Amino acid sequence: MSLNIDGIKIPDSQLAREITEQVRDTASPLLFHHSSRVFYFAALAGQQRGLRFDPELLYCGCMFHDMGLTHQHSSACERFEVDGADCARDFLQARGIAQQDIDTVWTAIALHTTPGIPQHMHPVVALVTAGVEMDVLGLTYAQYSDAQREAIVRAHPRGEQFKEDIIQAFYDGIKHKPGSTFGNVKADVIVDKDPAFQPGNFCSVIRGSAWVS
Repeated sequence: MSLNIDGIKIPDSQLAREITEQVRDTASPLLFHHSSRVFYFAALAGQQRGLRFDPELLYCGCMFHDMGLTHQHSSACERFEVDGADCARDFLQARGIAQQDIDTVWTAIALHTTPGIPQHMHPVVALVTAGVEMDVLGLTYAQYSDAQREAIVRAHPRGEQFKEDIIQAFYDGIKHKPGSTFGNVKADVIVDKDPAFQPGNFCSVIRGSAWVS
């Protein structure tokens, strides 16, 4: 039986079952459980914000968001976010999903590591990022009850070393194409003009998050 948290559960549909199977058979247990938690946190965030969204599209975006880190779907030079978005696109196209919906999922995955933009876009785009930011960075940790967090982690364990394991998974998935990691150019400009500026560090935020592990 699917976990049900305050009315939030994995859609009971053929498409959702195929999404689960595809990701479970391709990604590591670490990424599969992470992506599953991302869905619950994302959907609960949508509920909290009063957003209307298609749960199947949200589930697809959350479950495929890290597929670009897997060996099977990692390209030689594209950003891993684009690889994951392309994987989801191909999966949905093969099942006759409307192009507009495919574009929404593609955008949600492609932008999930680009803070400051997704929250202004389609609910699915905004919520995929919200779920990722909660599970990896703990940015909205206090907005979920202890009962909600504990139920999600009980169904999809984080593991005692999740923070270090997810950092390692990112490294393993992108180390062969470091050029694809070129990021926010504005930070580079500020560093160039203001040597005292200290840009944020993704790994430090993960390690310092409210999550215990």
